[in-house]
Amino acid sequence: MEVDKNCNFWLPKKNRFCANACLHHSLFCGNHKPRSDDQWIPCPIDPSHSVLKENLEGHVKRCPLLKQVQSLTLQPYYQKGINSGNQTEEDGKMITSELKRNAVYSMSVAQFSELIRKIESLHESIRHYIRDSYKVPEACGIWIKRQVDGECKVECNETQERIVISPLSLLWFCYGLFGYLNRVVVCRKLPFQEKHVAQQASILANLEEFGILDKNSIESEGFDHDGFFGNGNGVPAVVEFGAGRGYLTQMLADCYGIQKVYLVERKSYKLKADRSLRQKERLILERLRIDIEDLNLKAVESLRGVPYLAIGKHLCGPATDLTLRCCLVKYCDQENIPVSDVDTNLRGLAIATCCHHLCQWKNYINKTYFSNLGFTKEDFHAITWFTSWAVDADHSSDILDVNNCSLDSQSIGLFTIAAICCDRETNFSENRGVEEVIRNMKAAERAALGFKCKQIIDMGRMVWMKECGLDTQFVKYVPSTISPENHLLIARCINHL
Repeated sequence: MEVDKNCNFWLPKKNRFCANACLHHSLFCGNHKPRSDDQWIPCPIDPSHSVLKENLEGHVKRCPLLKQVQSLTLQPYYQKGINSGNQTEEDGKMITSELKRNAVYSMSVAQFSELIRKIESLHESIRHYIRDSYKVPEACGIWIKRQVDGECKVECNETQERIVISPLSLLWFCYGLFGYLNRVVVCRKLPFQEKHVAQQASILANLEEFGILDKNSIESEGFDHDGFFGNGNGVPAVVEFGAGRGYLTQMLADCYGIQKVYLVERKSYKLKADRSLRQKERLILERLRIDIEDLNLKAVESLRGVPYLAIGKHLCGPATDLTLRCCLVKYCDQENIPVSDVDTNLRGLAIATCCHHLCQWKNYINKTYFSNLGFTKEDFHAITWFTSWAVDADHSSDILDVNNCSLDSQSIGLFTIAAICCDRETNFSENRGVEEVIRNMKAAERAALGFKCKQIIDMGRMVWMKECGLDTQFVKYVPSTISPENHLLIARCINHL
């Protein structure tokens, strides 16, 4: 009897067996051969993918990223883990969202209630330092008009009336000042999504208002002997961290006459702004494909002695902390001890934070801030897990922005816990008490708590920058209807005002 040489793995969508040939002494092909999880290990060159343990030796010799890693390690600005922070072996462990959730669920209801009380109390003391700052700078009108190519037509669904608005007014339209977005249809759209244009413009407007950017700099054709714009308040270079495709820098270069651009990004992207940036005659562009954690910015040869502005839009989780260390921390040569020290070439900094649920205690820039307020490392990880609730809610209206700052200490969490714990008909098991409490919280309550935790994390970062001697601000630069990730940390060096 002839043995079937085809793979015996059943493909339900195709309603047949796999047609590939079986491996020697196996009933399955190489794609479908059963393997246990412990046979797969992360690639030592790039942990984003895994390989079979038996194939590891051969894989490391032909991994697609091998040449890139070898080239990177030869760069003078590469220094492994320089911005990761001074951490103990215990702090160096990566805490996943699953571990954070399990730690919260393992709390007693009393412990959970006490943590919520501390969060509410702390937020009440800091919320007055956070203000709304939704802006569109006049300087960006040049960029917006060119991209929109004239006028925009808007049709109201209720009256069927067509109106024409200017390109600059389109951004204010996005902010809701001309009506709600769900009541209109934009007939001619920007080539990039309007929400990103609104965020980029507001970031630059806040930098301009804070005195870091000069709206007249694009009109200046020359520089003084120090490399500054004629008014002495400009910056000839910009370093964008987590640059992605680089469209924030493109708007900045077009509208404010930046002469040198450094884009820091560890991944490779298509449809980058690099092509249009390189077409500028006087602009010098350098893209650094490196993890922020390993970047020694002071060792970038072409940036030495050049005043620069550090920016970042949506720096996920610990990337914000890594960026702050990269710009504001120097390391002693002997013991690699971090010491706060503002780079003499740094003129200002603007970071739009996001993805706080990815933050790690080992990387956080201001552990002292939490420790002095009575929070433990475990409390910090719980707070970061709570932040994911902020982006899970419905952001079709601004109600969450109002709740974000105005809820009193009994309107969320404590009220819910007290009500549930006092309900004699509710029977909690020892292991599911907190889990059931969380499930019984309203979505708006969870979202408001998530926003508060985000603000507490960013406030610790702002306090750290103040301790470094910077003049700082913490603003919400767009409404949550545009993006719930709307926190912006701005700082300027007082010595260069």
